[in-house]
Amino acid sequence: MVKHRSSPHRSGRASALAAALALVALPACAAYREELGLAADLDSGRALYREQHLLRAAPDGGLLERLVVYRCVDGTPFARKRVDYRDVPAAPAFQFEDVRSGYREGVLRTGREASVFVDRPDAEPQRAPLPTGNLVADAGFDQWVRREWPRLTAGESVPMAFLVPSRLDSYDFKVYEVEGDDVDRAGDRRFRLRLGGLLGWIAPHIDVVYAERDQRLLRFEGLSNLRDDAGDDPLKVRIEFPEPPKATDADAFDRLASEPLRACRVGA
Repeated sequence: MVKHRSSPHRSGRASALAAALALVALPACAAYREELGLAADLDSGRALYREQHLLRAAPDGGLLERLVVYRCVDGTPFARKRVDYRDVPAAPAFQFEDVRSGYREGVLRTGREASVFVDRPDAEPQRAPLPTGNLVADAGFDQWVRREWPRLTAGESVPMAFLVPSRLDSYDFKVYEVEGDDVDRAGDRRFRLRLGGLLGWIAPHIDVVYAERDQRLLRFEGLSNLRDDAGDDPLKVRIEFPEPPKATDADAFDRLASEPLRACRVGA
């Protein structure tokens, strides 16, 4: 049974490439790290795909860019995402492409202008101004969690406007800490994302588990940003990040960025 984590400081407030990102030159001494995520069906535990993350960080440790390649269980790369954190870390520019269906989505930033786009194979491309306010988008959630860590671990229910590119809009979520045997034993932290209002009672929630020591994402449970092979329904997954990031280099980053994508069957 999952319940709210009790805290003496608790206040009681209780899926997520014609256009390219304009990337400026990064510092020559940027650090490169690699991390792997293993995704399985949330209900059956069947292996679905894996995520290969490469990160570029500035000399001071600040995250500059994330490159993610999604691979079927046989290693075939079928989707890629590139994230640029430098303008707005919590709502970064990014572009995602899945060649199984041709689906694309992302956030574009050019000077002071920002927009969200979605490109489906069976419809005209759509684009809209990026919603304003305290927005969180895609992998910017990681940055948001670190920023809000004191409030979340003190038992607050923290509001968040999360971008859903497929809808060209953001939705109000609340994020709060919950507890369960799997995290209590390790001393890590489980946070739940739930839609605000009445939708929160009928829409599925998302749980994420972070390491308390270094605030590293260990586990994701809920709707993935990936859809099924037909491009219709979001996959419901459990993604484990079992090992800390390891050092890599610019050549590995460039190879991953240019590796050809090919359609394959997720989970086959």
